[in-house]
Amino acid sequence: MSDISPNAFVHPNAKLGKDVIIEPFSYIDDNTEIGDGTHIMSGANIRYGARIGKYCVIHPGAVVAGVPQDLKFKGEDSLAIIGDNTIIRECATISRGTSSKGTTRVGSYCLLMAYSHVAHDCVLKDHIILGNATQLAGEVEVDDFAILSGGTLVHQFTRIGKHVMIQGGTRLGKDIPPFVIAGREPVTYAGINLVGLRRRNFSNDRINQIQEIYRLLYQSGLNFSDAVVKIEQEFERTPEMEMIVDFVKSSPRGIVRGYL
Repeated sequence: MSDISPNAFVHPNAKLGKDVIIEPFSYIDDNTEIGDGTHIMSGANIRYGARIGKYCVIHPGAVVAGVPQDLKFKGEDSLAIIGDNTIIRECATISRGTSSKGTTRVGSYCLLMAYSHVAHDCVLKDHIILGNATQLAGEVEVDDFAILSGGTLVHQFTRIGKHVMIQGGTRLGKDIPPFVIAGREPVTYAGINLVGLRRRNFSNDRINQIQEIYRLLYQSGLNFSDAVVKIEQEFERTPEMEMIVDFVKSSPRGIVRGYL
């Protein structure tokens, strides 16, 4: 059975799953859905258009589906969708979408630490960590297993690839391709995310190929377009190789530069 405090406000139209816990002084708005086993802590604010999955934990002061901080927003219906088993810590904020995409999405098994912000129309996939006070502007895309350390600032429309690690305090205005570490000021490529890949059971052969691809991309003296052509000619077509090449080719902002 659900455990709903009489001191919480739950709109009569809110849809609650089984075994939901709603603590005192939290607010659950109209047009909201909360999945089985999710825990809404005291003072959390679940606004119009929130869709929260199963077994999530929303900590005090967090706001899910707040009105977008976008002057073009005119009150249109839109959503903020949260996957299963995601943790949203104190005072983190997730805006709902605008007419651009209609939806802001955060995947499953994510951790959004205190005071982080996910702006309108962002797309975060699964197993992502946003460090304390990390700020994502509108329509940012973050792929699986990316870690953005505390205080990272991400420009709107930026894309961050799978298995990326971003140094704390970094300002991002270029796309970050898969499997890499990025940091410094201004932001640069700083090697591949070796520790993260080993933790996720990448074989030595897969890691070695990723390293060689990035050596060619960043240390060969070729521009990115010519480097991609050479990668396609010289490397085995593994999923990792294709992911890197497709990311570079499809980057409208351009990828981050190297440090050499």
